[in-house]
Amino acid sequence: MQDQTLAIHAGYEKDAQGTMAVPIYQSTAYEFRDTEHAANLFSLKELGNIYTRLMNPTTDVFEKRFASLEGAVAGIGTASGMSAIFYAIANVAEAGDNILVAKQVYGGTTTLTGHTIKRFGIETRYFDVNNPSEIEALIDEKSKLILFESITNPSVDVPDFEAIVAIANKHNILTCVDNTVATPIFCKPIALGCDIVVHSASKYTTGQGLAIGGILLERENLVEKIKDNSRYSHFNEPDESYHGLVYSDLPLPLFTLRVRLALLRDLGAAPSPFNSWLYIQGLETLALRMRQHSDSALAIATFLENHPKVKKVNYPGLESNKNYTLAQKYLPKGQSGLLSFEVEDMLTAKAIADKTEIFKLVVNIGDSKSIITHPASTTHQQLSKQELIEAGVPEGLVRLSVGIEDTNDLIEDLRKALEA
Repeated sequence: MQDQTLAIHAGYEKDAQGTMAVPIYQSTAYEFRDTEHAANLFSLKELGNIYTRLMNPTTDVFEKRFASLEGAVAGIGTASGMSAIFYAIANVAEAGDNILVAKQVYGGTTTLTGHTIKRFGIETRYFDVNNPSEIEALIDEKSKLILFESITNPSVDVPDFEAIVAIANKHNILTCVDNTVATPIFCKPIALGCDIVVHSASKYTTGQGLAIGGILLERENLVEKIKDNSRYSHFNEPDESYHGLVYSDLPLPLFTLRVRLALLRDLGAAPSPFNSWLYIQGLETLALRMRQHSDSALAIATFLENHPKVKKVNYPGLESNKNYTLAQKYLPKGQSGLLSFEVEDMLTAKAIADKTEIFKLVVNIGDSKSIITHPASTTHQQLSKQELIEAGVPEGLVRLSVGIEDTNDLIEDLRKALEA
């Protein structure tokens, strides 16, 4: 089935009531048939609902539906996009290990990997996503993960998936791609050879800025890369916290299973059933919205590229953009609704952000409503001037998340702000 059909039907088997809409199972816990049933669930002899921190029927539909769109074998919902990224890291790395992260990532990912993770004893080594040849020199026997974004936020770069995956596979290291901006409508990292995909469902998935949540997904047969791989010994050795379970011996998706049985169990950043239900509603219209976001973003990028006050426009759909060739290779159906542009300095950038009327000053993306942000003074303000430049976020950069309003109205709004 095609994406639009999967987004409406995948993962839902109607209950006895035959409801067309997926029900909200707003329950903390679930009754067991008897003590044997309870024991079987806890020992994985049977699969089923135990406690909503671990699983929930509404969240289960969301996970299955999203997995079908990504071409993943399994997914696991989380309380936020950041918790999905944290789980991806915590599932493979421990004190003394290191991870490799693109310099051009979302500001929250930068602080997580550059500061918070450091306190867990995990080192982060950064590479330029525009120069994947840097990666190999950073790898050693303690390297556990290569993390990057399918469309970087807010520099709007497109990675060379083929080059990064080749290096990762050469060294038997897992790749993790944040596919939030592109969504599975425009990019399917698993089909491009990547191992793990994460999303902030708070963005394009919900589409209306209604809920905070995330999801982590794994490709089929990931066990082949992990089994007997010395980098991931904890997947190949008995887990004493779960009856000596060896994850790589199970006929189940092992990466998301370990997140569920260990990290969700112990850290608890699980989505609420109501939020999962909201994401299901958003998925139904995702393909339609993404086409509008992308079409409008290209028209706006073209307008900005020709405006005398704009020094540079970052949008991979523009033929003049350095990422155009990679975008045509990896994102041929569209390049999403995120773009950024540079003006003379920070004062000019902030003045533009203050003067738009339809574009609202908000630190979010992926909403049906258009959003404008000045990253250097908000999402990336913790970075030095040099770090801002390296991250592709100079002080004069303005980020736009193009909504689904009338395109001409959005262009006129920007024109007035630029020329005020």
